[in-house]
Amino acid sequence: MDTKDIVLLAVTLLILGEVSFLLAKLPKTTMKAKGNAVLVDTSVLMDGRITGIAATGFIGGTLVIPRSVVGELQFLADNADADKRARARRGLDVVTELQHMPGVVVELLQDGSKADEGVDERLLSLAKQYSASICTIDYNLNKVAVVEGIKVLNINELAQSIRMAHLPGDQMVLEIVQKGQDSHQGVAYLPDGTMVVVEQSSQLIGQQAHVEIIRSLQTAAGKMMFAKRVDAKPVAKMAKPPLQAAQKAKSAGRQPRQPKQDERTAPSKQPAAPVPATPRAENSQRSYAAPRRPQQQKQQYRQRRKDHESSLIESIQNQ
Repeated sequence: MDTKDIVLLAVTLLILGEVSFLLAKLPKTTMKAKGNAVLVDTSVLMDGRITGIAATGFIGGTLVIPRSVVGELQFLADNADADKRARARRGLDVVTELQHMPGVVVELLQDGSKADEGVDERLLSLAKQYSASICTIDYNLNKVAVVEGIKVLNINELAQSIRMAHLPGDQMVLEIVQKGQDSHQGVAYLPDGTMVVVEQSSQLIGQQAHVEIIRSLQTAAGKMMFAKRVDAKPVAKMAKPPLQAAQKAKSAGRQPRQPKQDERTAPSKQPAAPVPATPRAENSQRSYAAPRRPQQQKQQYRQRRKDHESSLIESIQNQ
């Protein structure tokens, strides 16, 4: 092989290398990930919660973002109202964040910058063509995809299914099994293992108590709840003043009790001293008024409670 043939071979290889590089840089009009691809809708990108789900590794496939979806975000960011503009710009930032997130495979599908038939119809046709699923929070698109037999990953349904079963205000009967971090607290557990810290129940270890959930926390170590005891004893009613009793009887249509004839005609031995009405009303109102906690004491109480919860969460995470 002479020098001329060697030069010709080198030029040919160089041309083939450049062509291969240009082909690799061309926009991808076909989807590589088939079967385990997840088509991302515009509503999910504007919502933003998909970044947290993808970071935890619960996606389980390749996130495919069609170019038509990005085009719709760009259109909304330029022409929509102020609220939608901000959300659309947030959606574009979410796309960039997903692309730079380690451990998350993101593929940008060049299906055209604009879908003439609509982005929803384009997503449905792409899902059928590549046997992919659709990630959306759009109610109507979700229903149509189910009718078409397409698998749907709905973030709203995911959030609904993993929310806490017991919310603040729910009442239940739990067994106090041990003391809490403070001397007045007791600790109980739900059937799923969730810790419940019950106030003013350290003396009820080994007994069941009727409690009410007042707060719930979700930490990296798990779920945690705070509750208070519910007194099952009926509270004794306070006697009503005679003036209020007479007004209540009058409103109910009953006549107040009249003194008997003998009581009306019998002369009294000693006249009763008149009772001033105003001081009595003031005293009754003062007796029923609840003492008010100063604002400074309330702030101190909230700060102590917040510090206590933080230290308790830290101790659970250390365990």
